[in-house]
Amino acid sequence: MKLARLFILLAMLVVVGVPCVHGQPLDGPTNRNVKLTSTNLPIVWLTVPSTVNHDKRVTARMKIIDNGAGQYNYTDTVAHAGQHVDYDGYIGLRYRGHSSYAYSLKKPYSFRPLDRPLESGGSWKKASLLGMPRDSHWALLAPFNDKSMMRDLLAFEIARPWMDYVPQGRYCEVIVNGIYYGVFILCEVVSKGKNRLDLDDPGTTGDALTGGYMVEVERDDEVNFVSRFFPVRRDGSVINWRRIHFKYKIPDYEDLSPAQLDYIHAAVDRMEAALADYSYRNAVTGECDYIDEMSFIDYQLIIELGHNVDGYRLSGKCYKHRDSQDPRFKMALWDMNLAFGNANYNEGWRTDTWIYQMNDVLVREGHSDMVPFWWYKLNKDKKYVKHLKERWAQYRQSTLRHDRLMAIVDSLAHVLTVAAAESRNSRAYPYWGQEVWPNYYIAKDYGDEVAYLKRWLIGRIAWMDSQLDYVVPLSGDLDGDGEVTVGDVNVLINILMNGAADDVIRAKADVNGDGEISVSDINAIIDMIIAAS
Repeated sequence: MKLARLFILLAMLVVVGVPCVHGQPLDGPTNRNVKLTSTNLPIVWLTVPSTVNHDKRVTARMKIIDNGAGQYNYTDTVAHAGQHVDYDGYIGLRYRGHSSYAYSLKKPYSFRPLDRPLESGGSWKKASLLGMPRDSHWALLAPFNDKSMMRDLLAFEIARPWMDYVPQGRYCEVIVNGIYYGVFILCEVVSKGKNRLDLDDPGTTGDALTGGYMVEVERDDEVNFVSRFFPVRRDGSVINWRRIHFKYKIPDYEDLSPAQLDYIHAAVDRMEAALADYSYRNAVTGECDYIDEMSFIDYQLIIELGHNVDGYRLSGKCYKHRDSQDPRFKMALWDMNLAFGNANYNEGWRTDTWIYQMNDVLVREGHSDMVPFWWYKLNKDKKYVKHLKERWAQYRQSTLRHDRLMAIVDSLAHVLTVAAAESRNSRAYPYWGQEVWPNYYIAKDYGDEVAYLKRWLIGRIAWMDSQLDYVVPLSGDLDGDGEVTVGDVNVLINILMNGAADDVIRAKADVNGDGEISVSDINAIIDMIIAAS
């Protein structure tokens, strides 16, 4: 009888989809005895009720100690009086995320600062947190299945110089009800605000009706409306038993008037219809009437660089200003924790395929959430591909130059290891050498994980170079003649004297890779000339 009851219980867990990680309950650290005394990271204390919900906010208290860059923060506020309190007050707290919530011991949170408890009629208030601009929408991302704890921030740092808006985030260590919960990322979310997506509140008539909005390509269980266009395979054939699903994000569905619902639904439909028959380019100017081409290109390059299995088809955020400001849809970046070789499904570990062509794999593996057909159509447009290749060359000579990319990775790793924050997190969640869903590479320790991430990035960039016709330029060849000569010295002198050069040339002019253009770069070129003679 007991055995039968056990089988019934296991069957119920499978049916309702309750996850399990190494048999541990999904409610916090495996080791609850880790003590934090001092750290280079901000310290966040959360005092929460016994039950935190996923869909409804509850009142909690949050206190943040942050003494600034280069300073240590201490949990003993009596012995270390006078520390800087970055925030101390009420927040409206709930769990956030999907797989990062369901399959993680360390759950992510969404929170909004409050002027007083919700039970007392509290209202949201804006706050500046950890040096980030004032806003009322925040997240505590909880890197658990990303054992490097840097994939989201890495993607954000790569994309920040290129996209209109990319969230900022800061590492912190979190204590919940007196228990050490590990390293989190206190992060902006993609939301409407003066310092985020600067979208107007939509009106009900005229130009005011046309913006601003954001819709998101999402899971089929969170749908607000369904595209009338089908996803396609790699060869362009239609997958007519699958659909693309959208969710209203700005404003929230319940806050949209009937006129606004009709407008944004029709606007998305017009964009898709234009993409479907390649009529999105203006017949006279050749420019894109319905999408901001460069925004879509930048989004594609970051999603593809990470080979993100959730890219395009989940958390695909499209936003639009009023027509008088810009009538075209743009893309916003989010959710990169399963990217950069981290996922063991949908061929997420590979470095040699395009994610926008992933629908064949998704069909084979039985997934219902598909990549929208837009990306297939765009990558069949010769002008779009030409611009994509040109933009990739700009990336490769800037944030994706090998030395700069590795410096970003090393910098993030240093922040986490210099005062043992990663070590404390690993004691709280002791899973090195073990798979945590959906890890592809099972690292033996943190150094091994970072080394894998670097190897994967090098392989991915090399493959994208080959596909996007990028040839790594000869270091010091500033005039592009294929060799390093006195002519390159003259180019560099001209830049130093006049300051006139485009971003690509200026990136190449930093020959020694120290982040600035100076006489030392001239010396580096002269050394190359002498060495080659």
